[in-house]
Amino acid sequence: MSVFTSPLASVTGEAMSPTSFREALLAKGAYYHIHHPYQMDMAEGRATPEQLRGWVANRFYYQVNIPQKDAALLANCPDAAIRRRWVQRLLDHDGHDDDGGGIEAWLTLGEAVGLSRDELWSQEHVLPGVRFAVDAYVNFVRRADWREAAISSLTELFAPEAHRSRLATWPTHYPWIDEAGYGYFRKRLTEARRDVEHGLEVALAVCTTRQSQERALEILQFKLDVLWSMLDAMSMAYQLGRPPYHSVTDKRVYHRGLT
Repeated sequence: MSVFTSPLASVTGEAMSPTSFREALLAKGAYYHIHHPYQMDMAEGRATPEQLRGWVANRFYYQVNIPQKDAALLANCPDAAIRRRWVQRLLDHDGHDDDGGGIEAWLTLGEAVGLSRDELWSQEHVLPGVRFAVDAYVNFVRRADWREAAISSLTELFAPEAHRSRLATWPTHYPWIDEAGYGYFRKRLTEARRDVEHGLEVALAVCTTRQSQERALEILQFKLDVLWSMLDAMSMAYQLGRPPYHSVTDKRVYHRGLT
C-alpha cells in the first residue's frame, strides 16, 4: 500500500525521487522545536531554574507516553519483521536487563534540576496544553495505519542536534545541574540515529506516489506542531507568568488525566 487514506486525495503529479523526498523531509527541520524561543533561551543560558524545571516536568509526560505510542504502533502492525525492529524503542524507554531505560534517565535529569521523582510521576506540573498535545499524538498513532504512525516519529531526524546542543551548553550555563542528569541526552544520541535510519527506510519504501509523499510531509508537520505547541504552553506558564487559570487562582487546578 503506497497511498494512504488522506484528505490530500486531489494531489497529483510525478512522485519525488527518493533523494528529493528525503530532502523534503529534512527541510522540515526548519520547524523543529529547537528553534522555539523557549528552547533557544535554554541553549543560550537565559532560562531560569523554574523554566528548566518546568520544561523537564512537562517533557516527562511526553517521555512516559513514548512507549505507549510505540506499543500502539506495534499493535497495528501485521509485519513481524517491522515489529522485531520497532520493539527496541519500547525497551529503550522502559529499560531492560541492566539498562534502566530512557524514563529512568529522565527521572535522574529531574532530580538533577531539583525535582523529586514523586513530583514527576504525580504529573502535578503538567500543563493542559502539553497534555492535550501529547495525547493528540498518542491518539493519532493509535488510529493511524502503522506506516503513517512510523512517519510521525521522523522528528527524530532532528533530535541529535538538540541533544548535542544541551550537552555542549548546559554544563557551562547551568553549573548547578548535577552532571548525572545528562545521561538521557548521551543515551539518545546513539538510539536516535538508529531509529532515524529505520524510520526513513519505512518512509522511503511506502511513500512512492506524490500523494503519499505529501501526506507524509503533512504527518511530519503535525508532529512538529505537537512539539512546538508544548513549548507554547510552557512559555505562557513559565516565561509570561500566565499559567492556566492565572486570573482566578494561583493553584494548579488543571486535570491530571481522565480514564
